Amino acid sequence: MSDKVLDQWEEALQVAIASLQDCQKSNELTSCFDCDKLLDCELRNNYVKAVYESMNKGETGGFEF
Repeated sequence: MSDKVLDQWEEALQVAIASLQDCQKSNELTSCFDCDKLLDCELRNNYVKAVYESMNKGETGGFEF
């Protein structure tokens, strides 16, 4: 990773990514779509939330691409 300082939302996203990847690896999956817990997975839901929050930096409403 670069020397870029991460804000709180980027840090949370990195933690969520690592958790999701650890789960995929431990279950020998390359994607969450191959998992039968896809729709009820707290790790994946946390990841999706972290992605959204990192894009809008904690503001409500939309975000810029």
